Amino acid sequence: MVTVHEVARVAGVSAATVSRFLNGTAKVSEEKRQAIESVIEKLNYKPNVLAQNLKTGSSRTIGVLTQSLVSGYFADAMAGIDEALQGTGYAPLIVSGHWHADEEAERIELLIARRVDGLVILSGKLKDAQILKLSQRVPIVAFGRDLSSPRAYGFCLDNYWGACEAVSYLIEQGHRNIAFITGPSDHQDALARLAGYRDTLAKHGIKEQQQLIVGGDFQESSGLLAVERLLESGQRFSAIFCANDLTAYGARLALYRRGIRVPEDISVIGFDDLHSSMYTTPPLTTVRQPLFDVGKCLGRAIVKMIGHEMLDIEVPQLNLVVRESVKRVD
Repeated sequence: MVTVHEVARVAGVSAATVSRFLNGTAKVSEEKRQAIESVIEKLNYKPNVLAQNLKTGSSRTIGVLTQSLVSGYFADAMAGIDEALQGTGYAPLIVSGHWHADEEAERIELLIARRVDGLVILSGKLKDAQILKLSQRVPIVAFGRDLSSPRAYGFCLDNYWGACEAVSYLIEQGHRNIAFITGPSDHQDALARLAGYRDTLAKHGIKEQQQLIVGGDFQESSGLLAVERLLESGQRFSAIFCANDLTAYGARLALYRRGIRVPEDISVIGFDDLHSSMYTTPPLTTVRQPLFDVGKCLGRAIVKMIGHEMLDIEVPQLNLVVRESVKRVD
């Protein structure tokens, strides 16, 4: 195995100079830099990463706490984080908290014990105060939270605005009896979408019908069960706004089993724009959350925070994606 000392001998510099160059702990002259890079390429030198980490106190890893390893929602965000870290020398180390605060805290402790250089948190049940306390030990960037401190930064997308856009679009298409399948009652995004639904109805002078608001939990099964309850209630409705796309998938299945056509009989609109939503039957109209771009923002932010650089992050925006699951009614 080629060593630092051999690289130094061939390049005509000291081993300390090669080490400083590899670790980035000090600048070297342009002449020496070129000589070292040429020898590294010639000898196919591979640094001993573990030894470097022990010397610098850095693991060159970023801990990523997601809530699901199989959800398309979180997969898109994790793909964005991975792309943002490419070329930075950092690699992601991913764990899941499964929407349980105790498990999230346990997994974060595990990541910190593995000496990650920073943490990215994708949603979850931890309280802001807990995250701020953890940030005293390791820099943290979080999605779905408004945080701003020297070692903790977080941002949210405008879920309220997105819900307003979805309901406004349904109203523009002539719908007045609009059902809403909610998300979890303790979820910040779900509450914002419920508020957007209610306020948009009020803005257009449409009386809210409590019977048309049915509880869900962001899962396909809750969409199916919610539509069953709506149909059994006998309430009239021409459109369903689902709190997320997975809920819309379940709702669509329940309508299909009853022989109810989408959008000819009932229009359906979702929220997220998961990749599979363009391939449903019919393709789903939805509010797009640019989760891949969100992941890139999170990845860039944590690298900047670790490097004590200014955070100049432009938060991506939501937008309505019109497909074929909504029909205009007279």
